[in-house]
Amino acid sequence: MADPADSTPSQSARAEGATSTTTTDTTTVTTTPAPPQDDLVTTKHTLAVGRRRLRYSATTGRVVLREEVLEDGVFKGHQAKAELSLTSYVVDAPVSANRPITFAFNGGPGSSSVWLHLGLLGPRLVDSGDVGALTPPPYGLVDNPQSLLAVSDLVFIDPVSTGYSRSVEGGKPRDYHGFTADIESVGELIRLWTTRQNRWLSPKFIAGESYGTVRAAALAEHLQSRHGLYPNGLILISSVLDLATVDFDFSNDRAHVDYLPTYAATAHYHGLHGRRSLRSVLAEAEEYAARDYPWALSRGARLTAAERAEHVSRLARLTGLGEDYVHRADLRIEHVRFFTELLRGRGLAVGRLDSRFTGPLARGIAETWDADPSMDAVAGPYAAAWNHYVREELGYSSDLPYTQLSERAHTEWSYKEFEGKPVDVSRKLGRAMRANPHLRVHIAYGYHDGATPYYGAQDVVAHLDIPASLRSNLEHSYYEAGHMMYVHQPSRLDQSRDLADFVTRSSRPPGPAS
Repeated sequence: MADPADSTPSQSARAEGATSTTTTDTTTVTTTPAPPQDDLVTTKHTLAVGRRRLRYSATTGRVVLREEVLEDGVFKGHQAKAELSLTSYVVDAPVSANRPITFAFNGGPGSSSVWLHLGLLGPRLVDSGDVGALTPPPYGLVDNPQSLLAVSDLVFIDPVSTGYSRSVEGGKPRDYHGFTADIESVGELIRLWTTRQNRWLSPKFIAGESYGTVRAAALAEHLQSRHGLYPNGLILISSVLDLATVDFDFSNDRAHVDYLPTYAATAHYHGLHGRRSLRSVLAEAEEYAARDYPWALSRGARLTAAERAEHVSRLARLTGLGEDYVHRADLRIEHVRFFTELLRGRGLAVGRLDSRFTGPLARGIAETWDADPSMDAVAGPYAAAWNHYVREELGYSSDLPYTQLSERAHTEWSYKEFEGKPVDVSRKLGRAMRANPHLRVHIAYGYHDGATPYYGAQDVVAHLDIPASLRSNLEHSYYEAGHMMYVHQPSRLDQSRDLADFVTRSSRPPGPAS
């Protein structure tokens, strides 16, 4: 990318963006804003990783995306359409074509990349604490000796309307708030960065979390088919490739089945399974979800009174809910209502992103909680850490708010490509793997993830349309935490090792044929 030391307008100056008028004694001159330019700052840092000291360059700011414009078949140039914010980390040693790059983002849709950036992968970590020991304001930052930077350069990407990313002045943010436009804009930034940094021969990885796994799977297929850019690996954290697995309104009972093991894990964490181990509880819940529970739901009114009583009892025991509640719910337990009901007797709601967290119910008779306690626990620490870090350590200043979560992008999001059917990118992932048999996929699951349940994600992966010979390209890791499993220190340490191992193994050229 262009050296940020080059003279460019500051973000805060361009944020005003209005046409200005200057009046002299004799003349009125109207000026228009300068065309948008890349707005990047580079700083130098070191990180201790074991006995090594990594020296690296951090570059942060905004990159202008341009589109080719044709009018009546005549090329009219490249028109600026959006400015995407990113932060990259590149180790300073002579850049080798063999050093991997990982492009990372979160989900939403409408989420910035701050969570993976400061929670797991980057060289600095937010000090947020964990369940029962949350760090009080104003929070802080610490070094991350387990950063993936030890084995891979990193590029964190904020899609349009998140972070500092915006459409250009006069543009429409809504144009980017949709499945295809999002894939194309993020894909273009990846292509642009790879080209400008001369990294086409570097092993490349795409890491996404939550809806970011939808983006990552579709991006793999898009980058391969559109640009011939073949990644070495995908990292899918809290995977949800088929949104039917989390859609309780869709006309089937799939989500009810897929959530059951998560409900059981949650009940276990909060002491409702006595002295049983988590593994034994999950084994029972998974067995029930695999056979008997779908059958019971499929029977509807054809269940006999005795059969219904048997399933009410079993569901109540696994989920920790009362039999009367399960009976009134018609054996179908919606997730937010579960998080509200489970600990109602203690006056507590359970977290959705991470069901280990709890928070007080606003009203003891509330049908659903008014906020997710697990989001309440992490939003403040990440906001404080980033807004300090970007200015004080990365040297980038902007008067724009760094948008952690864009409600506007989320509510405006268009799935027109999937009209009348669930959003499902598993076929795109299957296509990408068939076209690129060297593509490896790492899937990370949290047992206490109430946003993207692990059992549903497993089911989608088990049904990928790939030949048996490619099944060995899939690997699975499980953690006793939630959606952002890295807020749990033991899980973060395990996950960091797992990802470093995955990237290292997947970057090696294949050995000679036996």
